Amino acid sequence: MKITHSVRYDAPVAEVYAMLTDPAFRERASKAQDTTEVNVSVDGGTVNIDMVQPNKDIPSFAKAIAGETSRALQEETWSGGRSAAFSVTLPGKPGSITGVRTLVADGDGTLDTFEGEAKVKVPLVGGKIEKLIAEKLKDGWDIEQSVGAAWLGGDR
Repeated sequence: MKITHSVRYDAPVAEVYAMLTDPAFRERASKAQDTTEVNVSVDGGTVNIDMVQPNKDIPSFAKAIAGETSRALQEETWSGGRSAAFSVTLPGKPGSITGVRTLVADGDGTLDTFEGEAKVKVPLVGGKIEKLIAEKLKDGWDIEQSVGAAWLGGDR
């Protein structure tokens, strides 16, 4: 399933990139997404986030596959502070998301856009689960944007 999602920040690209590669920010943004565990590491332009979240409000057919919680390993490998190869894997589960995250100047702000694909290798219900994980990714980015707007405004 193809995924496209964008959020906007009222700050220049360089400030948004600095925020997105700050472990303290990524931990705060992850915790705002109801994680029960989170570990963030940043090495140069590579950001790794290992998080565990409860599987709330998901249909029973998906909960049978996903379980009570899901662990997600998110990796972003930034190139030049403007784009990153992006992936989310779900250890022990048949789903993943891959794509590109791009920061583009938008007037006096920055547009943060993701274009990629969700894949779930489960017969019959894979497409439905792809839609669920795509929506979860979009919701997570909206939450990250909200935390980021406060962060860029000085709430650290």
